[in-house]
Amino acid sequence: MDQDRNIEEGRTPEEGGNPEEDRNLEEMFRELEDVLKEMEESTVTLEQSFELYDRGMKLLRQCSRTIDDVEKKVLVLDGDGETHEF
Repeated sequence: MDQDRNIEEGRTPEEGGNPEEDRNLEEMFRELEDVLKEMEESTVTLEQSFELYDRGMKLLRQCSRTIDDVEKKVLVLDGDGETHEF
């Protein structure tokens, strides 16, 4: 339960977060695709679909946080040739 809370709050492994957060964005997208494929299978029970949905939403939140972090680090080159954060 604590790991789920850490993931949702965006904590790093050093801060008590989930070590899976070290994955890159492409890996998280691949896992999200796998979750979607599993959900589309006709053999998935209702309980399994809720678990997959929860896992997918956690992955989606992590992807969103990762993208936000990258956007904050992007530097913009202005007309004077100087860089500043986006």
